[in-house]
Amino acid sequence: MRVSAKSDYALRALIAMASRSDGRAVSAEELGRLQDIPHGFLQAILADLRRAGIVMSQRGQSGGWRMAREATTVSVADVIRAVDGPLVSVYGLRPEAVNYNEDADVLQHVWIAARRALREVFEDVSIQQLADRQLPEAVTSRTADDDAWAPH
Repeated sequence: MRVSAKSDYALRALIAMASRSDGRAVSAEELGRLQDIPHGFLQAILADLRRAGIVMSQRGQSGGWRMAREATTVSVADVIRAVDGPLVSVYGLRPEAVNYNEDADVLQHVWIAARRALREVFEDVSIQQLADRQLPEAVTSRTADDDAWAPH
């Protein structure tokens, strides 16, 4: 799986929002500065997150962006789907919608299994857990051995 810059930036911006102890809105400029995200790109990401009901904008003197839902209820999967679409796609189609000939139809099972594995991690991690730096056991156990960190 390739994690897009859009997903990475969206998650970083949400971590910054969820980490605010005062709960106040944060400007896009401040988010961009805190997370080194280009302003124009961040505005587009925030618009996608707003359409998905994950963030909301607040106008006025103390305006900016804030979480529209509790950070505990927003998963990594929710964010990726909001900014990039389905977790796994094959030629832009969901894996169950891809048609193969008899020789290659086994590939569909690989794509479905990959999506399930991604869901097991991405749906189990909330923005609040990321902000608190407290990942669930299902994630920490997968990163515990050296092979998980090997670039192969």
